[in-house]
Amino acid sequence: MTIRIRAAKAVDDAAIAAILLPVFQAGETNAIERDVDAAGALAYWCDPLHAVFVVEDADGVLLGTSYLRANQRGGGSHVANAGYVTAEAARGRGVARAMAEHSFDAARAGGFTAMQFNIVVSTNTRAVALWQALGFAIVGRVPGAFRHPTLGAVDTLVMHRTL
Repeated sequence: MTIRIRAAKAVDDAAIAAILLPVFQAGETNAIERDVDAAGALAYWCDPLHAVFVVEDADGVLLGTSYLRANQRGGGSHVANAGYVTAEAARGRGVARAMAEHSFDAARAGGFTAMQFNIVVSTNTRAVALWQALGFAIVGRVPGAFRHPTLGAVDTLVMHRTL
């Protein structure tokens, strides 16, 4: 599969929203309101402090989207944070891995020395396994910090890796 990762443009908004909404509304992996609409999803994802990217196939179809930002301000601004969502039809095809590897390069280029994920839902086993395969360590567990729509309160993980 040939893919290209590039900076998102305003023309991508509808396709980005179409990728985000099913995941956000399912409420199983992201800490955002399940009743979010397209405008709210885009406002969250395309925050002015986020560098937003899209993954497209050879035909220009968007397969996923990611963002990169500083995890904290001030003394914590050397650690990056990122978010990733793969389109349902593209899952299991290496899109998330490609987005993660791209974000590591972009973070390094931006002067970040590490990356931290603050809320990885423990039941999102595919993501946890991928992040661990890409060098992230689980450095913390927050009991019952996420309200899963079918499982109830589940733990979240704090994951970290140096760049």
